[in-house]
This record gives sequence, structure tokens and C-alpha cells, in this order.
Amino acid sequence: MPLSKKETEERIVGKNLYNYQKQAINKIFKSFEVEADDYHLLYQLPTGGGKTVIFSEIVRQYLKHHNKKVAVLTHRIELCKQTSKMLTEFNVVNKVIDSKANLDDQEKYSCFVAMVETLNNRLNDNKLDISDIGLVIIDEAHYNSFTKLFKFFDKSFILGVTATPLSSNIELPMKKNYDELIVGETIASLIQDEFLATPETFSYNVGLTSLIVGSNGDYTVKSSEDLYTNSVMLGKLLQAYEERSKDKKTLIFNNGINTSIYVYHTFKDAGYPIAHLDNTATKRERAHILKWFKETPDAILTSVSILTTGFDEPTVDSIILNRATKSLTLYYQMIGRGSRILKNKPTFNVIDLGNNFHRFGPWGADLDWQKIFISPNYYLDKILNDEDIESSFGYEMPEDLRAEFGNSKEVGFNIKKTYTDSVHKGESSKVVLERSITQHAKICIENSEDVFDALILAKMLNDDIDFRIQRYSKCISRSTNNFLIWLRDDYRNKLRAYLRENFDTVYEEIHGRPPSDEEA
Repeated sequence: MPLSKKETEERIVGKNLYNYQKQAINKIFKSFEVEADDYHLLYQLPTGGGKTVIFSEIVRQYLKHHNKKVAVLTHRIELCKQTSKMLTEFNVVNKVIDSKANLDDQEKYSCFVAMVETLNNRLNDNKLDISDIGLVIIDEAHYNSFTKLFKFFDKSFILGVTATPLSSNIELPMKKNYDELIVGETIASLIQDEFLATPETFSYNVGLTSLIVGSNGDYTVKSSEDLYTNSVMLGKLLQAYEERSKDKKTLIFNNGINTSIYVYHTFKDAGYPIAHLDNTATKRERAHILKWFKETPDAILTSVSILTTGFDEPTVDSIILNRATKSLTLYYQMIGRGSRILKNKPTFNVIDLGNNFHRFGPWGADLDWQKIFISPNYYLDKILNDEDIESSFGYEMPEDLRAEFGNSKEVGFNIKKTYTDSVHKGESSKVVLERSITQHAKICIENSEDVFDALILAKMLNDDIDFRIQRYSKCISRSTNNFLIWLRDDYRNKLRAYLRENFDTVYEEIHGRPPSDEEA
């Protein structure tokens, strides 16, 4: 039944709400009025847009105008407590149903806040009366774990809220569980209207072909830890921090506890203020660490997925994705932890060490959520795989090493293009590495006074050589470990031999004169 004008005006009270929040509430209430009592509605709004504020106001107004009760479901205890607190601020008396809750007084409450697993157990044991619950609100509705409860609420209006309406289980798309999607404000508009901070993204190319995708569709912890705990990746992480995040309050996300511990020791040994947090920490330890993080301006907190939801620290200046993910939802959640805007914080840094930027595009890209809701596979099938992503990468010479080759305008070499050109000309693939060795020798000689200097510089090119060999092996479709080891050793031997045999000739071509006696 439509509300009267007076009832509509009364609807938006409580906290001061922004216009876009009021508009969302009006759209949702319109569905209450025109759709069936058991309608399933999904509402999308970016992290930081105020989803909890919106559905708390909805609960307040629903209880005011309907003679039924409300249940709000979350998937984590932190969200459960935060939701209960927000509802209380909206003058909604509520009862938290956790493992210790006494339900003897449940008749006194019109609003319940519960974790999905706890509620499932209570309902299976018939310890909670839900016969008069007219509205069920599901926070972080993209998590598939909530669907087990739908059978209990087959006569209730269900409102799911999420920043990313893409199911955590590709086999159970959200379209199967929800009748309609309402799309809220975009990230771009929230940034433009200064509700969210602007991300400044720095992506470091990483080789991910060693990672293994597990049964859940994302990279396994084991393969991630094998990659991200090696000295090269830890060094790259520390370098990225020092280049882009030094002295900023920084949150580092990892895929695995061991990785986070390695990160902790790497930064601790480098003299930086850092703490590690994972789900094994006690409540007291967690509270102590988060208090330290909040109060320390240049604090670094390394963690596993525990802080992707239910954590709000607006003073975070920098997010480091020290992991790769195939989950769009996780990608948005991690970056969203830095998007809270403050008076002196219009922007925040995002450092990507998992090729996530290349996989999903910029955080806040203009995604068609309606199309993703209706046909998630249409979106997922367009996501590039790791080999496609990495095929476009070029070797990035570190700044300190690039300075050693200051006399060279260009230091890069495109293995893939050289291979393609050689195939078109009917040449042997061996010419690719021959031309690569010639180019490497040239930049060594350009920056040397004698052959000994050139040989020293050649030793500094190990990472670049490994990169080129890897690219070459993909071109010729041969990548066994023994073959790669042989190729790398052979390349280095031939480069050294080339420098010894051709230093004088190449030097004269570059400088227009032979090296002096001292140089020779």
C-alpha cells in the first residue's frame, strides 16, 4: 500500500543522509510497495557509500510502518557488531544473535542481527521464532553462504546489499537468488562529489604463471606463498613501498599467513614500523594492533583477508596488493579500505603487485553491473588470463640499474616482435637470441671504458636476461626447466664471449674512434 505524503516525509529522518542515499531508500521502499511480500531485491553501492547507513534507515522506517519484524544477516562477527551499533544510532532496538545469545526474551525485540552460520544453527534447532519476520537484510550479499537460509524466509521480503553484485560461487549467479538489481551511485560520481578519495595506482609487473587456481576459482594459498615469500618478490615489495608509500599509513594485503609474516620481518629488518595481523590473533591482540595502527601516522599493517570487510580506518593513505586475485569483489574490497576521504586526504595510493590492475581495470571503472548481474559469465569470460597479461609486459629495469646505463637511450628489447618478424622472413628462431645478445652487448659497451667494465655491466643484466629467455621460450613453446637453465647459461656465456671478441669494433662504431690504449 503506497505511503501518504506525510509518511514519505517522515521516512528520511534519523541521521543526516546524503541525497543519493535518500534516493536509494525511496527506490527500495517503492519495491516494498509494489512487489510481492517474498520479493528478492539486490542493491549495489560502492564501498564507502554508506550501505549500512541506508539499510539502517530502511529498518527504522519499516518497523515504523509495518507490523512485522526484521532480521539483518552478516557473515562476520565484526560486521554483526558494527551493524548492531549503527541500528542503535538509528534508535532501532536490536538483539545480536551470536553463539552466546540467550533467546528467552526474543519476543521483546523487533529486530535481530545475526551471523549466517549462527542463525542457521539456531533455526535448525528451532530456537528462534521467525514466523513474523517480514524483512530480511543481507549485508555483503555476494557471499554464497547466505543462500542456505533462504528456505527459512520463503515468505519474507529479502534485501541484499553489496558493493559487487557478483556471486562468490560462479555456479550460483546472483540472478538465481534475486529478482532485481538496483544500481546505486558509481565510484566515479562519489569521487567527483568528494564522498570518496581518488586512487592513484602504481602497477608493478609480476610473473604469475607459477600460480595455481584452486577449486574456488582463485589462486591457491600454497602457490601464492611460494611466489610471494621468495627474496625477489619481497625485495620488489620493499622497493615499491619505498618508492610510493614511504612515511604513509599503509595496509598490505597478502594471500597467506606465512607471506604476511615474511613481509613483517622484511620491513622490520629494514627499520620500518610494522605489525602483522591474522585470524589467529586474540581479541585483545587485535584491539591492541588496530589501536597502534590508528594512532601511528606512518604505521604499516600487513595482514591476510581479515581486513577486507568490517574494517574502517579512514587514515589509511596507501593500499598494497601484495597478492594476485581472480575475484573482482576482493579486488574492490581491498582497495576500498583506503577510499575513505578526510579533510587532508583527497587521494590515496594503490600499489599493485599482482597484475590485478591489468586483470580488472582501474578501481571505479565504469562497470555495467546490470549486465554482470544478468550474465556474469559475459564479464568473467572477458577477463585476461595471466599469460595474455604478461605477454604485453616489458622488462622494467630498476632505477638504480638504469643509471648504470645512462649513456643508452633505449635499454629494452622486444623478444616477441623480433620472433614474429623472423618467422615472417623465414629465419631460424635462433636469430632472436643472437640479436638480443648483440643489443645487450651494445648497451654494455656504450657505458664502459674497457672490456672489463662491460663484463661487469653484463653481470648486472641477469634479471633482464631471465625475462628475455622466458619470453623466448613461450614463443617457441618450449619451457621445461632444464631447457630454460641451459638457455640462460648459454646466453650468458655467449654475451661474455661477444664482448671479449667485439668490444673494440663496437666501441669504434659508437664513438667514431677506437678505444685508447688505456681503455683497450
